[in-house]
Amino acid sequence: MALAGVHVIFPRYFKWKEELKALSLINRQMMTVHTFFIALVVFLMGLLCLTSAPELIETKLGKTLSLGFGVFWFMRLLIQFFGYSSELWKGKIFETIIHLVFTAFWLYLSVLFLLNYFN
Repeated sequence: MALAGVHVIFPRYFKWKEELKALSLINRQMMTVHTFFIALVVFLMGLLCLTSAPELIETKLGKTLSLGFGVFWFMRLLIQFFGYSSELWKGKIFETIIHLVFTAFWLYLSVLFLLNYFN
């Protein structure tokens, strides 16, 4: 859920007002809308885990949701390596730390949800 909250700072941190000026109105607005909905999905996923952990672990529906969550986070893990250039973080201390922390986080979530499904 904290990850969802971090999305709030993206426009300012990444200077979207300046950086996205060259884009058409629809593309600028899609960045904002898609970021909002990604944050919302991540928030709701976290809320579901906090409020319904036993159901996620013990029921068929919960296991199916866990499979979906596991695939979601595994795909995010792959994007960490194949969707973003290593030029964004290599040789930069802060960015490398963030890259490693989030790589570990995506791996953890992938394994957690997939293990729940397969157990």
